[in-house]
Amino acid sequence: MKKGQHQKISAVIITYNEIGYIEKCIASVAFADEIIVVDSYSSDGTYEYLCAHPKVKVLQHPFQDFTKQKTFALKQASNDWVLFLDADEVVPVGLRKEIINVTNLPSPHVAYWFYRKFMFKDTHLRFSGWQTDKNYRLFRKSKVKFCQERRVHERLDVQGTSGVLSKRLLHFSYKKYEDYKEKMLRYGQLKARQSHENGKQALPLKLMAAPLWKFIYNYTIRLGMLDGRKGIIICYLNALSDLERYREFRQLNRKSNELHEAATLSPVSE
Repeated sequence: MKKGQHQKISAVIITYNEIGYIEKCIASVAFADEIIVVDSYSSDGTYEYLCAHPKVKVLQHPFQDFTKQKTFALKQASNDWVLFLDADEVVPVGLRKEIINVTNLPSPHVAYWFYRKFMFKDTHLRFSGWQTDKNYRLFRKSKVKFCQERRVHERLDVQGTSGVLSKRLLHFSYKKYEDYKEKMLRYGQLKARQSHENGKQALPLKLMAAPLWKFIYNYTIRLGMLDGRKGIIICYLNALSDLERYREFRQLNRKSNELHEAATLSPVSE
């Protein structure tokens, strides 16, 4: 890279009904050389807002699962360095400076982990299992790909070394109770489909114990009790995601068994 030049960065975001939050996200990545947003046919004004934004290139693409959507979105970036965010994430000033710095200095790393601050509405949730939450958010497009075996909580396969940035990303995940509950139920359903496709079995004891254990673990061992009422809400809804996962998994297995039995009992025509 010549002196005075800088590494160009593509900010990439996926959205669905994020009006009221996507504005903060877009404003926080205004330093990027391009902003690409892939929208899953929002109905709340998100798409219209993005279309009217002078710095945003927006595309609509049907949502199947998070991995497929993010894989499609990543392909739209024209620069090698990609800052990939969820619509409810915001890059603070300190983190922005760190991003610009690491992409413009010689470094062996091709990807960077970001720690996240979980925001309960507009206040920081300090515990409840979220205190060590981190994700890949900055990486070279030419050196990564999303693991296609996952439908949700996608995994990034990295060809090279990774670093960790010191400043935290703000994660405005909890807006209101019903929104977060719906999100947790959707995550549970997607995980169930993933497990079903992988041929896993649901043990009755695990179906009953796993959600309870998740609540106890996050509320006590992961110190959710120190978050007060907010901790109870988050720990409960995260456990509810596991309950929905196993409930959906049982239904999928039951339907598969019924279809298999029907096919076995069907008379064979000569």
